Amino acid sequence: MTTIKWTSAIAIALAVTGVAFAQDAKKEGKKAKKDGAQSMTVKMGAQNKSGETGTAKLTAQGADKTRVEISLKGGPKGVDQPAHIHEGSCAKLDPKPKQGLENVVDGKSTTVVPMGLADLRKGGLAINVHKSKEDIKTYVSCGDIKGGGSAKKGGDKKSGMEKKS
Repeated sequence: MTTIKWTSAIAIALAVTGVAFAQDAKKEGKKAKKDGAQSMTVKMGAQNKSGETGTAKLTAQGADKTRVEISLKGGPKGVDQPAHIHEGSCAKLDPKPKQGLENVVDGKSTTVVPMGLADLRKGGLAINVHKSKEDIKTYVSCGDIKGGGSAKKGGDKKSGMEKKS
């Protein structure tokens, strides 16, 4: 009888320990998801009849850095198109860049900026792509960063956004 009691006690102890480890693992899994890379997608709208549309994916790289990946369709092949984060919105952009981004080439650009995703999400910022180094004043694509928003759908003359029919 004593052997059965000890065996039962050991089995119960192992079961309880296993449950405790499983609970800890579950908590760690939730923490990893919570602390994991947060991201948002900004819709990039065409400006000035460029036809250049796409997305900019912003992914947290810790508390004070964010990876910005721009992916556009409809742009010229082999042309360096400067890109920046500007204060303001696509409708009313501050022409002075707040943060430079790698040039968009063949529709692609990836840059890690020294700004946290939480700061970028506060709003009042936009990602803007220019036609070329030579024609820096012509905007071809833009997306407002506020909460993953995008350039206005219908557009207006001020922003140069194309109206959709």
